[in-house]
Amino acid sequence: MAVTVPGLSPVGGVDLANLKTLSNAYLLIRQGLIESFGPDDKAPVGSAEVYDAHGGMVIPGFVDCHTHLVFAASREKEFVMKIHGATYSEIAKAGGGILNSAAALAVISEDELFERSERRLQELMHKGTVAIEIKSGYGLSVEAELKMLRVARRLGKVSGIPVKTTFLGAHTVPTGFNKNEYLKVILTEMIPAVANEGLADFIDVFCENGFFDPEESEVILEAGKKAGMIPRIHANQLGNSGGVQVAVRCGAVSADHLEHLSEEEIRLLQASKVMPVALPGAAFFLRLPFTPARNLINAGLPLAVASDYNPGSSPSGNMMMMWSLACIGMRLTPEEALHAMTINPAIVLGIQQSHGSIAVGKVGSVIVTKPVTSLAYLPYHYAMDAIENVVVAGRILK
Repeated sequence: MAVTVPGLSPVGGVDLANLKTLSNAYLLIRQGLIESFGPDDKAPVGSAEVYDAHGGMVIPGFVDCHTHLVFAASREKEFVMKIHGATYSEIAKAGGGILNSAAALAVISEDELFERSERRLQELMHKGTVAIEIKSGYGLSVEAELKMLRVARRLGKVSGIPVKTTFLGAHTVPTGFNKNEYLKVILTEMIPAVANEGLADFIDVFCENGFFDPEESEVILEAGKKAGMIPRIHANQLGNSGGVQVAVRCGAVSADHLEHLSEEEIRLLQASKVMPVALPGAAFFLRLPFTPARNLINAGLPLAVASDYNPGSSPSGNMMMMWSLACIGMRLTPEEALHAMTINPAIVLGIQQSHGSIAVGKVGSVIVTKPVTSLAYLPYHYAMDAIENVVVAGRILK
């Protein structure tokens, strides 16, 4: 049975490798919350229903702090284009990418979008995700962005797990607008509308060359802050975009992607409270460099790992697979990666009081694995189904 550090602060540097574990242990969940845990011979005697893990491990459920789970359609045609050598930027310029998803989303009803998204979320829950963030950004119009965020909020109400929402209207510039025209829409129409309905916990910007530059990104994030949204940023996926600097200046809770990262940017992160978030699924799928996680850890920084589940650049939300990619592509140890997928992303989402570790008083949302020889077996045996059951607030998912 693996138990992550039960504290509420980010885990970084050498501490990422220090995972607390108990062998032959019990875990008592009552009314959805963890009441106690410890050596099996100290288990309280009572009327609680007993579940025997039969040699499996019990680990905290995954917290996926970066996804685009609400979308209308897949984009496998672009997958084939990538096989033939097309780059992310080339696909976008050809009308694919984000614009492709926006076109599909514009013609789907809110109820149908909800049904498709709920099926995806249920699948991810059965793969161990017990809390999630979902972004907009495939709407690119006021009503379509609101539609996405309303669907994400509905998912939070029906799923039984925390669903945090992020307004990402600044994902790209839609067809028919120039940059300045669309910036005006974001600032004067979208942000007020999202804030008026209370639809977003965070605001995000795709700060990359050819999308939104650092100055534009900062203006958008600051406007979101004034409207009550917490800043986050897509930074340095395609190059050194200046997104890290914007994240630090705006006091963002996270800078996500970071496939390209200079020593100067690492020093800036050291002097800030910005959480680096790595998205190994996107790096793998797009054949980009992986986030230099070892450099971040050697600098004493914390790290979160998320799926970036989306139809274009990371069409998988399977966090067990992300665990493997974090170890294989980013050279994280299994223990470091588990911290990066549990307590640290819980801090990004502001739910560390209830999720992210096995600790008394937290929600009883855990993964029970099949019998395994060690923790390392889980990311080592990549793409294999090692999960026996997922427990959400004391309830075994069926």
